This record gives sequence, C-alpha cells and structure tokens, in this order.
Amino acid sequence: MSNHFFGGLDFGTSGARISIINLQKELIYSNSVTYQYGFKNPNSWINSCEKLLDGLPIEVKSYLYKLAISGTSGTLTAFNLNGEPLGEAIPYNQACKDHMIVIESLSSGEDHLQTPYSSLAKALKLVDRYGTNILLRHQSDWITGWFLKDWTHGEEGNNLKLGWDLLKESWPRSYLNISWQKCLPKIIKSGKIIGQVDSGIAERFKLNKKLILISGTTDSNASLLATGLGKEDGLTVLGTTIVVKKISDNPIKEKGITTHRVSGDWICGGASNTGCGILSKFFSDVEIKELSRQINTSKNTALNLLPLNSKGERFPVDNPNLEPVLGPRPVSDSLYLHALFEGLANIELKGWQKLHELTGSLPKKIITVGGGSKNPQWRKIREKIINIPIVSCNKTTSFGTALLAMNSN
Repeated sequence: MSNHFFGGLDFGTSGARISIINLQKELIYSNSVTYQYGFKNPNSWINSCEKLLDGLPIEVKSYLYKLAISGTSGTLTAFNLNGEPLGEAIPYNQACKDHMIVIESLSSGEDHLQTPYSSLAKALKLVDRYGTNILLRHQSDWITGWFLKDWTHGEEGNNLKLGWDLLKESWPRSYLNISWQKCLPKIIKSGKIIGQVDSGIAERFKLNKKLILISGTTDSNASLLATGLGKEDGLTVLGTTIVVKKISDNPIKEKGITTHRVSGDWICGGASNTGCGILSKFFSDVEIKELSRQINTSKNTALNLLPLNSKGERFPVDNPNLEPVLGPRPVSDSLYLHALFEGLANIELKGWQKLHELTGSLPKKIITVGGGSKNPQWRKIREKIINIPIVSCNKTTSFGTALLAMNSN
C-alpha cells in the first residue's frame, strides 16, 4: 500500500490538468494541456486526457491505484448509447430559454432549477434535438465512463442542476412520467468506488490493470478540497469564471445557488459568468503581469465596469439578459486593467453579500485558488472592496480531486 499513488484529473474551460499524490498527500507529478478543438467539443476532453496519460512516467502508471475526475458543473452533453458524443456540449454559462414553462412544471418549489442556466434547461434542449434514445451526461461523468467503457453512473454533485435531490437522494417525482427519464444517469455519491479501469484503456496507456475509478466531483468542489476549507472560511475560485463558496448549516435552494455535500458539510455557493476569461479578451498573460505592476491599488478608477464575458449572468444575480459594461476604455491600458479588476471584485463582493443574506454570516477570511489568485494587485483591490482578509492557495483543482481519490471508499 505504501507505494500506491492517487490521481486527480480536472477538466476546466481552457484545458485539463492531472495531479498525482502519494499516501502522505505529497504532490509527486503534475501536468496540464490545453484543448485542441475547443471547450465545447467532447473530443477535446478525451484528446487532452490521452495526452496527459501518455505523459505519465511509467513508474507512476504502474502504481496508480485510484483515479477521480472533476469537471465544470453544468456542462451537459448528449451521447448515443455507446457513449459517443452526438454533438457539442452545452457549456455551464450558456442559457437555454426555450422550455421555461415546462421547467416550472417539472421543478415546482425547486428555485435553483428554474433558470435557463440549469442542466434541466439544457437537457430539454438536447432531447428536442436528439430524441430520447440518448445518454445525458455532465463533463466529468462522461469522462469517468470513458475510462470504464460504462456510462451508467453520474456523481451526485454534478447532477444537482439536472434535478438530483441530495436530501431525498432521488430525482423529482415529476420526472417519473417524462419520456427522457431513461436518459438520466444512475446517481452515486462523490468519493465512492465505481469500478475498475477498462482493460483496453489500461493496456493502451500501460496503466495499472487494477486501477480503480472513483466518482468525482465538480471543479469548484475539488478546489475546496484542495484548500482544506474551514467553517469560518470562504472560498473564491478565480478561474475563467468566479466561484464563491462557504460552509452552511443547512442546504439552500435558490436561483443561482448550488448546495453540495462535501466531506459531510453543506457547501453553498454560486458561479458568475465572468472571471479571468474577460481579462484574456483584452490582454495576454504577459501583458496582465506587466500592466498589473503599474497599478496604484490605493486609488480607485471610478469607471464602474461590469465585465461579463458575454450577455447574461447566473450569480450573484440570475439575469440572462444582463448586458456587460466594458467602456469607456481609457487610453492607459493599466488603468483599464485596474478598472476590470475593480469590476470583477465588485461582482465577487455582491456574491459574498448574497451568501451572507442566505446563510447569516460572512467568512472571516477568503481563501483564493485559480490563475487569478497569483496576482498580488488584484488581491489588494479585492481586499479593499470586499473588506475581508484574503489569502492565496497554490494547490490546484486536480490536487483536490486526487485527495478525493485517496480518501474514497
């Protein structure tokens, strides 16, 4: 047992990352790749997965004992019964407004489902497009199925936006008579053993033939596991989008809010449609680093930007028609970046205010992960606007997913 390794694969918006840890929770290997065909194409996910598996050192492959997978919450795809994609995925940040009356009838009292950003809204669109002889699977569930060559299961946290009820541990009663109920996965709790890797996959990539696949989680929950979040802490993920989460005493059901169960705690939070993705539309990583150094964080720009990636927002407000405000753009690039940072921090602040309203408390400190957590100027701007101490954590989402694999049963 002492030479066993545990792996975490995380699939984000721009690419995939793998982390391998040992029994002492030490990171022994890590690698990342970008998507070849773009985020919406499921073949990108598998192509990236293959590259990461090919790159693993042979001694790691031989002793890789358990593997878990995390992915973007709310990215839904239709597949045929052999697990082959029928088209592009509908990503987490895309609104599907065509079936809102049907959604209301199917989700009475379940406010968190009554939004065009829910997986339920995406499922209805996919069933319209491809019929009912399909599988509806979220990103990490389908990739887990690829390792097993069995797409039966889905992990509970990834399927909350599709209607899975954590308290009742069932789909809504209103789903009993719908024609597409057979398209839904059989739900398994996060961190549970699903099965052994397919022998063909093991042979092809020279993996341990007894490698066990563990039911994974969402990418933001994996980030939470990586940080070791305490009951008085908050978590902000500064990735392509901004996610805020905290531990709550009870589950919360409201539009734009997702409540998960992680390591015995209720975790509530929400994800904005904006984040580092909007910064990359205007500046390269090198430019952001250089321009950030020119920012005087003690001053305000007074530009009041609302830097959404595109029209529509999920959280802290649920409004698919909300328009971004990206101007006027000043002559100074560093001033514009400063204003974008302020706009993002204001969105994060409203997120924390929303969670305060719902849970009755604010975090005493905010732990931040993701690419944006490395920027000291952004952190100072956030601290000034949010008025809560902020610390950065350099643990990756895939590290948290590897911890999930190690602690599985």
